[in-house]
Amino acid sequence: MDELTAAGITDPAMRASYTECKRLNSLHGKTYYLATLLLPPAKRPFVHALYGFARYADEIVDDLNSNLTDEEKALELKTWGNQVLKDIGNGTSSDHIGRALVDTVKRFNIPIAHFEAFLHSMTMDLTVSEYETFEDLMEYVYGSASVIGLQMVPILGSTSSEALVAAEKLGTAFQLANFIRDVAEDLDRGRIYLPIAELKAHGVTHEMLHERILTPQITSALQEQISRVRSLQAEAAHGIKLLSPESQACIEAASELYCGIVDEVEKIDFQIFEKRAKTSTWRRIKVAFPALLRARRAR
Repeated sequence: MDELTAAGITDPAMRASYTECKRLNSLHGKTYYLATLLLPPAKRPFVHALYGFARYADEIVDDLNSNLTDEEKALELKTWGNQVLKDIGNGTSSDHIGRALVDTVKRFNIPIAHFEAFLHSMTMDLTVSEYETFEDLMEYVYGSASVIGLQMVPILGSTSSEALVAAEKLGTAFQLANFIRDVAEDLDRGRIYLPIAELKAHGVTHEMLHERILTPQITSALQEQISRVRSLQAEAAHGIKLLSPESQACIEAASELYCGIVDEVEKIDFQIFEKRAKTSTWRRIKVAFPALLRARRAR
């Protein structure tokens, strides 16, 4: 039985929407997609729907090949986002991505506030280029990543509301790991996601970053950020055990692979301006295979 049928998704238009979300996931979120394969087939389409929504919005904001100005992108994002939010409220959508998302939200009673927060953060990407403090950054991170974890919990299943706290922390850790890896790419987009005050505390200036030469100061600042990722990951670990047994292997694998990005940064000696830290295929297999065995036992 295919995933959509296992999930009770039979309407042709709805199946097409979920299929498009899955395509976006498999194309753009390979590690995330790999982790979803550890879930029971009946859960996977709903996770794809969440990813499809997030990815589509992100594409509007970060399409470097687009000729649109930031103001025009903001208008496009607002128009599309507002329609999807309206569709969530109405319980139905004709949008090729929104149709699957609205169906998922209805099935699992996911708060619309999570999607409002996400769209707010995507808009911030078009208006804010840097964040002075970690607290300032967290406004963006909450909407761009923490709420993704909160959206996931109803689908994954949980025995305790404490799982929400852990999911929020793990989503934050994933995003911060991405920021560390993507410093050079973000500079290309005119953005700095590492808190400016914390960079200054290590002696890092804007000029240093834009020169794109690794210095002891930059290495020290990165080490502080890596420690934060690992602390958040450790704090979230107990929450994974509060998820439904058949969902735990998926999130354990995602945690190791996403937060493991910082291990890869260390392996390239913090040379983030010269190389892009990547999780190797071997490490993915090493994590995924035992996780698959655990997932099958849990089912």
